[in-house]
Amino acid sequence: MAAATGLVHPLGEATRLVRLGMAVVRNLQRKRSAAGQRMARKALVQGFNEKSGFRRWAYRSPDTLAWAGRALRSQRTGPRPSGTLNLATAMSRKREFTIAHSPDADDAFMFYALATGRVESDLLQFRHVLKDIQSLNQDARAGRYDMTAISYHAYPYVAGRYVLTAAGSSVGDGYGPIVVTAKSLGPNELAGKRVAVPGLQTTAYLALKLYEADIEPVVCEFDKILDAVQRGDVDAGVVIHEGQLTYGAAGLRNVVDLGDWWKREQGLPLPLGCNCILRSLPPAVQEEACRKLSETIQYSLDHRAEALEYALQFSRGLEPGLADRFVGMYVNDHTTAMAPEVLRSGQRLLDMGFAAGLIPQSVRLEYV
Repeated sequence: MAAATGLVHPLGEATRLVRLGMAVVRNLQRKRSAAGQRMARKALVQGFNEKSGFRRWAYRSPDTLAWAGRALRSQRTGPRPSGTLNLATAMSRKREFTIAHSPDADDAFMFYALATGRVESDLLQFRHVLKDIQSLNQDARAGRYDMTAISYHAYPYVAGRYVLTAAGSSVGDGYGPIVVTAKSLGPNELAGKRVAVPGLQTTAYLALKLYEADIEPVVCEFDKILDAVQRGDVDAGVVIHEGQLTYGAAGLRNVVDLGDWWKREQGLPLPLGCNCILRSLPPAVQEEACRKLSETIQYSLDHRAEALEYALQFSRGLEPGLADRFVGMYVNDHTTAMAPEVLRSGQRLLDMGFAAGLIPQSVRLEYV
């Protein structure tokens, strides 16, 4: 079913859409297609707001059906109330705001409420862009998106354009990217080895180089690293995302967990990813976007089951229990606000990278 555009529809068109949407959902329910039901519910966005007296398009929960159906059965006729708002006019008053993040279960969980309309803004119309983290790191150097996920390692390269947001960090507290191998390699035997990495601006790569400077990095798409290690194309690989939970099933062994190493060496959690926002945006836009980022994260934490169900479609085949565990690793209390120890750890990470010649300039972490 095509997404709706244009003006607020009269009752006849609303009636047609509601009936069509309900028929689609009934058909999908017979087929027991949960994913299809979610798609149909998103398409069923025509309803009637009895309090304000106007119809509007809105992404809503499954009770959209009952909500729209009540309006349909009420048989309201006649001219639209004076409070009726033309959707095209309302939308034109909103500023489009691009949010870029990775198509992974943890980011999907984090942005669930914004992506599905559980959290909305009167000022901003959010448009989501999904790319892998290394691509986002590169795009941020050009200031391509209003708000974007990046690696902490990438911040010195974009600090002139972006400032961190207080909410949205992914932090490994005693865990993090894992160096895995199919060979018999010990934690002190990585020197001179070819190691697959998910990008040269990822925090995983920076942490690896701080752990062992004398490695030969081989850049590889993050979801191809396990295969490269299994085939013997490289001596080892740094796995991120769900690979941290699935490498054992692939017959590989842990050489070193870089988050565990950082915690033992520094006594701090390892900040891996963060969100940042353009410095050039008006303060009111920055404040609204940051507020909605905090709200969407908190909504998911407060409505974990429904947010996790949504996130499963981005989990690349993880069974629900593992997906829940993975999400919990990187969307938690460290994500809702910038804790002092996370800021301190991030600064230490970048300072050590600069001192080791891995980062071109020294920067101070700032956030709004």
